[in-house]
Amino acid sequence: MADSTTLARPLALHWQQPGPRLFAAIKVSLFLVCLLPLAQLLWHALAGHAVNPIEDLTRGLGTWTLRLLLLTLCVSPLRALGAPGWLLRLRRMLGLYAFFYACLHLLTYLWLDQFFDWGAIVRDIVKRPFITVGMLAFGLLLPLAITSSDGWIRRLKRNWGKLHRLVYVIAPLGVLHYLWLVKRDIQSPLIYAAIVAVLLLWRVWRYLRPTLAARVK
Repeated sequence: MADSTTLARPLALHWQQPGPRLFAAIKVSLFLVCLLPLAQLLWHALAGHAVNPIEDLTRGLGTWTLRLLLLTLCVSPLRALGAPGWLLRLRRMLGLYAFFYACLHLLTYLWLDQFFDWGAIVRDIVKRPFITVGMLAFGLLLPLAITSSDGWIRRLKRNWGKLHRLVYVIAPLGVLHYLWLVKRDIQSPLIYAAIVAVLLLWRVWRYLRPTLAARVK
């Protein structure tokens, strides 16, 4: 009779190297899971559970933009800690979903909050720092979404990686946008700030580690 260790080996192998069908199922599952926050936010707004549905929807979409950005930044550290390599193949979907939620976040502001009054929008961008920072973050996110395809990776070659390091700027800007928005209740943005700091410091450490190791020798 096979023991538990023997039975666990095929499962571990499937987890580390899923076949095409299993990986397709994982991608579909992730695609659907990423839509759940949107469904929940829309239900909450349309069902009358919110005191200010437009504000709740706008803030919720912004929060999920930031969360998905942080998830994309978590992939490399998780891979370094032994997570399966196929996680890297899901990072693009997470990044595109972050852009999707950012677009909806911006659209709710432009449409439901400002009714496409471009004069008022420009005044808002100039006078309100959290909107200025938010617009800057969205502007930096736009070229990353446009160049996320395999075709752009081939065209840009090494420059593609350099361009997509803009995410290291976008994530802190997203946290700053959130912090300046809430003003007083800063607990949540400070938690996100700590997460971003850890994720970026890990990358700095990985970059500097060979130099530091050489100096020690």
